[in-house]
Amino acid sequence: MGFGTLAHTFGCKPLAELAEEAGRSGIDFVQLALAKAIADIDTATGNLSPGLANHIGEQFDKNGVRIGVLGCYINPIEPDTALRRADIARFKEHIRFARDFGTSIVATETGRPDIWRHQAGDRYPEVAWSVLRDTVSELAEEAERWGVTIGLEPVAVHTLASPELMVRLLEEVPSSTLGVVLDPCNLFSASMELFEQCASIVDSAFELLGDRIVLAHLKDLDVSPEGSISETIIGQGAYDIASFIQRMHARKPFIDMSIEALKPETVAEALAYARAAAIGAVTV
Repeated sequence: MGFGTLAHTFGCKPLAELAEEAGRSGIDFVQLALAKAIADIDTATGNLSPGLANHIGEQFDKNGVRIGVLGCYINPIEPDTALRRADIARFKEHIRFARDFGTSIVATETGRPDIWRHQAGDRYPEVAWSVLRDTVSELAEEAERWGVTIGLEPVAVHTLASPELMVRLLEEVPSSTLGVVLDPCNLFSASMELFEQCASIVDSAFELLGDRIVLAHLKDLDVSPEGSISETIIGQGAYDIASFIQRMHARKPFIDMSIEALKPETVAEALAYARAAAIGAVTV
């Protein structure tokens, strides 16, 4: 099992410096969002090439770190057509060059449906879903051409809000290129009501989506006495993340798991916790 983190956990830095720091941290891989992480190369849409992708991948590789996934967090339901087309073009470019970076996964979330409230009124959930389906369908066609997986991350407040809605999307866009990025906390961090259902929500995710999971995200949740919920480092919150790691390890052997809610100085602690949890050394 590989444990990594977002490349921009270490800041937005010149490529060589970023790759060296990632290597020193002890992680196995990075989730690389180009614009957020690399300061000295213009990775704007239209600038990628096999040579540039190879160069970036080689810098991480010589420091013992893989590029496990490209993070291309567009808004696939953006109401402004011109902006949405620009996002789609960027995502397609990531798809075309993903394997030159050394990965086969390009990941995104799916945007908040209420962005359509002004234009669609009470119909905004239906309209947002229709736009999401059309965007994902178009991206899936591109992914099929290049043998790349699109990692879609369900988030409770987004258009793709639950395991059940992920199943619906997989039925409406029947492409084998679609995979699931599973962050359990994103499924129930929106409210205490959802947090109290966390066990059943995660059970549903494994039951309905287990065969389509391609990447896991790890963080923990701190719950205040007043009931507010905030992200925190794994092992320091109220969610039994160690149990989730063990369950994921059993269900998807050797899957990559990207640890979030980190600072450079907390990476070592989080890695130690995750690796101990994976072998059952953390009591659950």
